[in-house]
Formats: sequence, structure tokens, C-alpha cells
Amino acid sequence: MTSGGICARGDGADRSPVVLGSWELASDPALRDGFAECAHAILAELVAGGAALGWVSPPSRDEVAALLDHVLSAARAGDGALRAAYLGPRLVGLGYWLRHTRPTHRPHADLEKLAVAPSAHGRGTGRALTLALIEDARTAGIEVLTLDARGDDEGALRLYRSLGFTEYGRLPDYVAVGEDRYDKVLCALDLRRRG
Repeated sequence: MTSGGICARGDGADRSPVVLGSWELASDPALRDGFAECAHAILAELVAGGAALGWVSPPSRDEVAALLDHVLSAARAGDGALRAAYLGPRLVGLGYWLRHTRPTHRPHADLEKLAVAPSAHGRGTGRALTLALIEDARTAGIEVLTLDARGDDEGALRLYRSLGFTEYGRLPDYVAVGEDRYDKVLCALDLRRRG
């Protein structure tokens, strides 16, 4: 939590994660105004610790704010979803998906980021966020929800498999972090109704 409690909500009880949607964040000025800063703190800490979130070094505050503005704009247009997880008063995770922009891919979306603060690992936060994002995708009429993960992120891959995502491809040594190389694992969850 940052100084001044801007990442706070609720009564402080750390039982299980409470997952809010972008509309709930927008309706609470205290949460909305500090959300970008709190999200930046989580993302920067994770990336500094080597997390596979698409950055080699921690993103700047401005970069995170611009990213969140883009995701929130897409969510308002029905082309994305953003979820935030709280344990008691603390923001401890966030995730989002965005609908593909190519006309032939519009029925589908990509779960682009899922980030959980190290202090909340092992508490079901990633699962709660992912389940909420999957339900948002179903509600939005998304047919296939895709994602990619770094091949060494076994915890994330285990979570996604447990929720029904299947691996449909792997690009060996595709992800470059300095001199290190990791596989890029491509996964999909088919949300189409089957008769």
C-alpha cells in the first residue's frame, strides 16, 4: 500500500480476495484516483523480481497509467475487461483482456496481463482474477480467450491449465531477457457453446 492509504478499500480483513471490475473502480473516487499508482507499485515490484509481464525493467508510472487508460477505454467500448483484486484494504492484483482488433479476429480476445503482488501469492488471488476475467469474456461474447506465458512460469501455466486453457503452441527460446532465453507458451480457452 502506498502512503496515504490510496490503495485501500474495505475493512482491513484479509480473508479472501475481493475482485472488482472497472465499473466498480470508476464509481469509487478514492479507488479510481489511486489505482494507477497502486498498479504501478505491483507491476514494478514483480518485474524487478524477474516476473514475466512483458517488461525487462520495471515500467514507469506514466507507462502504467497510459496502459490502464487504454484498457479502461477498451472496457468502456466493450472491447476489454479490467479486474482488480483486494485483500482487505490492499490492492494485491490486477488483470485484463483486450479484444483483437483485426476484423477477422474480433470474436476473440487475449488475456494480456495477470499480476499478483508477492505478498498475496498462495491466497487464490490469481485464480479469482482469472475466473472473473473469463466470466467477463463470456458475457462479452468472446469465443476464444488466448494468452501466452513464459515457459519457466510453471505456477501460471498450472493455474491456466486448471481453468481449462490448453496449450496450442510453443515458440522455443522466443522470449529474450538479457542473455537468457525462454519458451513462449501459447494457450487458449474455447468459450463457444457446444451443442
